[in-house]
Amino acid sequence: MFLPLTSILGFRLIGSLFLCALLPVLDIGSGEVFADEPPSLVKVLVTYHSLSGNTERMAEAVVEGVKSVSGAEALLKRVGKVTADDLFSADAVVVGSPVYWSNMSGEVKTFFDNWQFKFGVFPEFKMKNKIGAAFATGGQVSSGKEVTMLTILAAMLGNQMIVVSGGGAFGASATTEGDSTGIDNKELADAKALGRRVAEVAVMMQRGSSH
Repeated sequence: MFLPLTSILGFRLIGSLFLCALLPVLDIGSGEVFADEPPSLVKVLVTYHSLSGNTERMAEAVVEGVKSVSGAEALLKRVGKVTADDLFSADAVVVGSPVYWSNMSGEVKTFFDNWQFKFGVFPEFKMKNKIGAAFATGGQVSSGKEVTMLTILAAMLGNQMIVVSGGGAFGASATTEGDSTGIDNKELADAKALGRRVAEVAVMMQRGSSH
């Protein structure tokens, strides 16, 4: 049985019209089948050690700064609670410590030691090119806050991270004793500025690597 020529032409016309309607949906011709997905959020791990609560307050302000940047999210954890997945899935890591004898606390030093002994960052340099930053709290004006932040940054540089500052020359810091009544609004604003800068740089890095 043969179909009339007019019927065959009619089927072909219907098929052509259907294909023309389908092409914009598939985006054929542009070389792409699906529209570009929006970039994923950059992850900023904010981790700290705190006994008195002062460093914790600074950490919370850093988180506020991170969350003020579009495209960034923050994870807040004490150094002893950080897992390998927390560390390696983060695009940026901000570490805070109180000043103990003009240096970082033992808990924060153990955290950095665990990068190798517990999480195995070397020899692959698994933290390479992630953003790093530091903040510190100390009882007195000249108690070692800058030294503490520099030793934190030095540990990050040793892991080939990209360190940034914010809220101060080496990071955000606060004086909590002596003439100080505790952490004031200016010091919290500095911590927030640090978090914001870290998130902004992490977002820029993500956008740059996608091109």
